[in-house]
Amino acid sequence: MILAWLLIIVATKHIHIYIAKALCGIAGAGVFFMVPNYVSEISCDSIRGILASLIGFWFNFGILLAYILGGMMSLHSLGVIGAILSALFLIAFIFIPESPVYLMRGNHTREAIRSLNSLKAGNTVAVEQTLSHLQLQMKEASSTGSAKLSDLFRDTASIKGLIITLGLFIGQQFGGIFAMLSYTESIFKMSGSSLSSNTSSIIVGAILLLGACLSTSLIERMGRRPLVLISCIGMFVCHCVVGTYCYLQSLQYDVSAYGWVPVTALSIFMVVYALGMGNAPVIIMSEIFERDITSIASAVGLTVSWAAASVIVKIFADLIALLGMHGCFFLLAICCVCTFFFCLVMVPETKGRTREDIVGELNGGMQYKKNKKNIKHIIGTDSVEAAHV
Repeated sequence: MILAWLLIIVATKHIHIYIAKALCGIAGAGVFFMVPNYVSEISCDSIRGILASLIGFWFNFGILLAYILGGMMSLHSLGVIGAILSALFLIAFIFIPESPVYLMRGNHTREAIRSLNSLKAGNTVAVEQTLSHLQLQMKEASSTGSAKLSDLFRDTASIKGLIITLGLFIGQQFGGIFAMLSYTESIFKMSGSSLSSNTSSIIVGAILLLGACLSTSLIERMGRRPLVLISCIGMFVCHCVVGTYCYLQSLQYDVSAYGWVPVTALSIFMVVYALGMGNAPVIIMSEIFERDITSIASAVGLTVSWAAASVIVKIFADLIALLGMHGCFFLLAICCVCTFFFCLVMVPETKGRTREDIVGELNGGMQYKKNKKNIKHIIGTDSVEAAHV
């Protein structure tokens, strides 16, 4: 990311900007892949969701800040700010402990204990329990060898988890977020607003930040599944409202007195999207797989997510020519309905549950009962040994 910003600072040709954008894309993909895995591996089950929501909040805050600064300064000055912030992040992250799961996977037990001591604020009991749990998980993982792509199909839980992950990410993208963002300026113009594209972008960024705030405050109170379902219903209603407005416009009805309707629908859409479908797919993905295949599942899920986003952005203009603006929004509404029923049937609630409970439910509820007893036994009998190590 630092290289990308530096290239923007010194850019003299279009190709420099293209290369910088490509580097940003690579860096962004790495962030989307690594952050959910890292958060999943360093946090306990009870706070994993709230941490992921906080990350979503700061992500949206960064987008809003970029919109504001982009409208106030030149691209060169924005590049300087971006490079400084990226460098500060790099310096700060040097002091963040390595994932204990990663260290245990490489048989670095002493380093894992130091990492756990840092993450658990020196709570010896918590360190012992987590270490014993990780030792059992690594022992089971070592018996099956290194995780491979084929492991996503090794049992019922893995297959269901993959279906849920792909369904959530495809539903997220086909729910129309990129379409709404791409046509924000058109929707504002449709309402008769004279706001500039930069101002409308700032408004949308602020609304997304509001939705992220609500998601952060509700994710551990209401749970993931209810927020996803509410999000799908809200997105469906907003698409129908905008689609109806566009349809009446195409029939030459005078709807100028109701120009506030599409802007209101767009605003509500951004809030309900950020409330559930914005963050929940990543959170749920990090909770429904066994630890040894979470990274592979994340890579597959995020690849499908961005592929679906590319398809939507690519074909949306063609769909408008084929179906009209109103037809496209009604099509997106249908996608939201399909996602709602998919989540209603397939997605389990993961709030306040251990990974083993969730995987056990997906597997039929029986596989992990024995493992739970083993974990309790190890925690009870091996705590002295763990403390000695």
